[in-house]
Amino acid sequence: MPEISRFYGIIIALFYDEHNPPHFHACYGGDKVAIEIRSLRVLEGRIPPRALGLVMEWASQHQGELLEDWELARSDQPPSKIAPLA
Repeated sequence: MPEISRFYGIIIALFYDEHNPPHFHACYGGDKVAIEIRSLRVLEGRIPPRALGLVMEWASQHQGELLEDWELARSDQPPSKIAPLA
């Protein structure tokens, strides 16, 4: 699971050869969530509301980069790092 960004204790990652729809994973403490890239809809899991809000803000700023990384990971290529939430 390549880590593509980290901020405020939140780790953002993509898995290689993942199923559709395009999504990423966010981990905070012991909690995990999978979020669809295009709609920013939570697919599964749960993280605290404040952390989820930060993840959604970050994802909305980087949707294009996330989709590019999704395609790289699906092709078994390492995804690029994405700037953290400032």
